[in-house]
Amino acid sequence: MAYTVKAVADVAGVSVRTLHHYDQIGLLKPASVSAAGYRLYVEGDLERLQQIMFFRELGFGLQEIRSILDSPGFNRREALVSHRRLLEEKCRRLERLIRSVDETIEAMGRREPMDEEAMFEGFDESKMEEYREEARRRWGSENVDESYRRVSKYSKEDWAAIQAESREINEGLAARIDRDPLDPEVQALVERWHKLINDRYYACAVEVFRGLGDLYVDDSRFTAFYDRIKPGLARFMRAAMHAYCDRLEAGE
Repeated sequence: MAYTVKAVADVAGVSVRTLHHYDQIGLLKPASVSAAGYRLYVEGDLERLQQIMFFRELGFGLQEIRSILDSPGFNRREALVSHRRLLEEKCRRLERLIRSVDETIEAMGRREPMDEEAMFEGFDESKMEEYREEARRRWGSENVDESYRRVSKYSKEDWAAIQAESREINEGLAARIDRDPLDPEVQALVERWHKLINDRYYACAVEVFRGLGDLYVDDSRFTAFYDRIKPGLARFMRAAMHAYCDRLEAGE
C-alpha cells in the first residue's frame, strides 16, 4: 500500500514541510514519486519514520539519525527496547517533578519554607544522563541536545493512569508467580501489559515484546526493579511473556 505525503503527515502527527525536508536531506526519501510528481511512501518508510521520531525524542540531530539508521549494524528491535527504557525513566522523573510542584504549592499555602531536598526533587538528571551516555555508545551519538518532546506532553492524569495500570499488572503477576506461565489469568495480565505498551509508548511487535522479556532478566536494573516487587518476578515475567509470544506466533 502506498501513502501520500499528506497521509503520512496525518498519521505520524508531523507537518508536510517536515517530510519534504527529510526527503531533501536524505533522511526519509519516499519509495517512489508518481507521474504527477507526488511522493509515495510504503510500510518500510513508515517504520523508518517511527525510528526517526524516537531518536528525535532522545535528542539526536537529524544528520546523526541518518547515520544511525543507515548503519549496517542498526537493529530495529534493539533500538525500540532502548527507547522504551529511556521513556520509562522520563516517566519516573516527571512524576518526581509533579510531586515537587504539589509540595511547593502546599508549603506556600501554609506559608512555610520548603524543604530544600524536596524543592529540587526531580531536577537531578544523572540517571537520564546515564541512559543517554548508553545511547551514545550504542548508536554513535556525540551531541544529545533536545528534551523528550512527545512524552512530556502527557498530563499528570495520564501518568497517574499509566502508573496505576502498571502497578496493577505487576502486582497481579506477582500474586500468581507460583502458577504456570500459561495460566489463563497470567496470560491475561501479560496481554494487558502488551496492550499498555502499544497504547502508551509505541507499536510493540511480537519480537520486540519477546525481547523485552529477555531484557527483564539480562539487564540487572530491570531485574532489580521487578524483584523488589516479588523475588523471582523478572524471570517469571520473561517466561510468561515468551509463552504469550509463542501463542501469538502460533495464531492462538
